[in-house]
Amino acid sequence: MLLTLASFAFVLGVLIFVHELGHFIAAKAVGIGVPRFSIGFGPATPLRFRRGETEYVIAWFPLGGYVKMASREEQDAMAGVEGGETPEEYPEDQLFENKSLAARILVISAGVAMNFLFAWLIYSAVAAVGWPEDPTTTIGRVVADELPDAAAPLVEVPGGTQILRINGDTVASWRQIFLAIADPTTERLRFDFAGGVDPVILPIRGTDVDDRIAVFASLVPGWEPVVGRVSPGTPAEAAGIEAGDRILRIDSDTVELWADVSALVGPRPGDSLSVLVQRGDAVVSLPIVPQSHSVRGADGEVVEVGQLGIWIADLEPVTVRYGLFGAVVQGARLTWHDTELVLFTLKGIVTGQISSREIGGPVLIGQMSGEFARRGFVALLMFMALLSVNLAIINLLPIPVLDGGHLVFLGIEGVRGKPLSLNARMRLTQFGMVLIMLLVVLVFTNDILRILGG
Repeated sequence: MLLTLASFAFVLGVLIFVHELGHFIAAKAVGIGVPRFSIGFGPATPLRFRRGETEYVIAWFPLGGYVKMASREEQDAMAGVEGGETPEEYPEDQLFENKSLAARILVISAGVAMNFLFAWLIYSAVAAVGWPEDPTTTIGRVVADELPDAAAPLVEVPGGTQILRINGDTVASWRQIFLAIADPTTERLRFDFAGGVDPVILPIRGTDVDDRIAVFASLVPGWEPVVGRVSPGTPAEAAGIEAGDRILRIDSDTVELWADVSALVGPRPGDSLSVLVQRGDAVVSLPIVPQSHSVRGADGEVVEVGQLGIWIADLEPVTVRYGLFGAVVQGARLTWHDTELVLFTLKGIVTGQISSREIGGPVLIGQMSGEFARRGFVALLMFMALLSVNLAIINLLPIPVLDGGHLVFLGIEGVRGKPLSLNARMRLTQFGMVLIMLLVVLVFTNDILRILGG
């Protein structure tokens, strides 16, 4: 719980800061006065300080932030949301409304631009430093138990077949196989295999999330049941299992793949087992008692599973690393992919192809932040990059209060040659705030229903 809360605070705090920093830098660059930079809305907490003309604060309602710019027009109207009035007087040439249309568009757009830039920099940095990938692309077997009917042709693929491409894209790791199958923007799944095995085409849309997940879950990676390392002080060490041993059988059950070891040992913590291994030319039978280990299941419940303390020989990750130019290109490609994914999801929600129940709020973000943090800092950074793209696109929606709504106001001003009246803008802004509050209610309701299993 502590890791989840800390990860949530880190992720949300950094993303809000990055977005507002874009507005702040642009405002300063065009000469607009900035009396307050706030992480959060409403009254300020005691965590506040002043440097130069600007007061930097953390407010009590942390789901957002703002850069309060010098403006005579909106001083009173936004005081409640933006933590009260700021008494400073600014010269006419430092007021937001007195700047050119181009300057104001730049300032309003800068937060979104900074979010896109932040995602691009994260992806580029990760691509340059490198990340471990499991290079396995061979299917050990296909488990047909929970496959949807539309995926039935996949069962005919023989064990030991290598996947070359999914939907025309080359896959070089088990993670890339998952990402290709889970891609919601695709209309079907086409698998191309090595060794003369005929392609398989599954008419499963990317929005059929459960069916896509079932397809991936049915693919058992072709890891050989060969021990790569034995952890000290474990049942495997006590039983005499050695690196290089090939596990042939556990009790009366034949072991063909590494997945069989987990399937046979996991449900039996504390039981006496007989493990038959091949060691060179010899076959050795070793008695062993799996130790009990607590893990969190798919439903979130903690369960006890059996472990031997052995590591697979095949699972030697390969570090995928790009040069400087390649990393920049890869960063841009991943940022664009996230943009397409978010736009596709928004379109699906509007058209009804994707249920609004899929929208998550702070609780879901917190849970996912904790989960990615447990996978490592690189995984957490890549999750932040995706959220940063999300934040950028959501802020571009033409809803008053959001950056997109302000850009609409400026666009109307550009067409009319004069701005909308302050009264009209305030009424539209109030309407936008109602929409945002309804969205907040929706996402919190979805979060609560997820917790309750509804």
